Amino acid sequence: MKCSNRISNMQESPIRKLVPYSLKAKANGKKVYPLNIGQPDIQTPEGYFDAVKNFKQDVLAYADSHGDFTLIDKISDYYKKNKMNYEPEDILVTNGGSEALLFAMIALCDPGDSIVVIEPFYTNYNGFAAEVSVNVEGIVTKAENGYRLPAKEEILASISDKARAIIITNPSNPTGVVYTKEELQMIAEIAVERDLFVIADEVYREFVYDGEFYSLAYFPELEQRLIMIDSVSKRYSACGARIGCIASKNKDVMANVLKLCQGRLSVPTLDMIGAISLYADTPDTYFGEVNEEYKKRRDVTYAALSQMEGVVCGKPQGAFYIAVKLPVDDAEKFIIWMLEEFDYEGETVMMAPLASFYSKPGIGVDEARIAYILNADEMERAMFVLDKALKAYPGRK
Repeated sequence: MKCSNRISNMQESPIRKLVPYSLKAKANGKKVYPLNIGQPDIQTPEGYFDAVKNFKQDVLAYADSHGDFTLIDKISDYYKKNKMNYEPEDILVTNGGSEALLFAMIALCDPGDSIVVIEPFYTNYNGFAAEVSVNVEGIVTKAENGYRLPAKEEILASISDKARAIIITNPSNPTGVVYTKEELQMIAEIAVERDLFVIADEVYREFVYDGEFYSLAYFPELEQRLIMIDSVSKRYSACGARIGCIASKNKDVMANVLKLCQGRLSVPTLDMIGAISLYADTPDTYFGEVNEEYKKRRDVTYAALSQMEGVVCGKPQGAFYIAVKLPVDDAEKFIIWMLEEFDYEGETVMMAPLASFYSKPGIGVDEARIAYILNADEMERAMFVLDKALKAYPGRK
């Protein structure tokens, strides 16, 4: 007896698969700077915990499959405040943004169909696609060009007849790129020309440090094609509250996604109670303060990387990640080596290897993603230790 080919062919998460090496390094007394995962150390707004503590019901019952209707109203208010016209009937609450993405793929694609992604992309898209037997078609961007979108003709030439949708992560995880209005206009034109849905993963929209954020929801020609994915995880530093949503003006899409919501019954009630407070009670000043903190971390990290010999990276404009090309033979081997064999004054660094953020083997082997989720002093120290590791690594190019 054996497991299915589908699950056997599904990749391990490159963000988490090296965790055993980190745990062993810590057990051996090393301090590990955990820059592999987007788990911020920013405090979750206190209102979340107060709302959960003050929740009083005799029975903790199933919620409605749509989600808590008060929460849906608050999410709709949030969108309208951001000039995105999603009414409550256009929104379904999901178990994090991850479930929203998975449900979007199931609703839009049959087995053997394709999703188009901008590479490097959030690596779990690969996993979601594998779960539902959907292929991933990658549009490659390069570190040397700051991971900007290629020309329209190049993108069109890379899209097969099996493609059903294109996913745009803006700001980008893992590159930190914030797409311009002109780049997004090009994506809108491609979607119309090739009759594609557009899945907009905009969970980092609050975190933009240079330039302005422009949503795909602002393009009227995409109204019936656009599937919006969202989450409280990064916006409110509430990753453990698995609350996201999927929003669309396309009633057929939403009616079919509701079937999936009904099949998994409901989203956890207490997490939704806490999320209501996040949307309703968090002051606007929160985002300004958090942005300033992330910008400091970004600036320290980028400045240090820019001084490292052989390292290639662009300055991220948003989110809290930076993708880097390293002067090493293999980034994953390098990271394992740092955890197993290297330390500087008892300290070492963990990152996420970027090869699995691409759809085809052999691309991005010497690249890594750094999450600047520690305070500026810790990030500066982590970059100092990384530089020492690069100079000592036997597989340096």
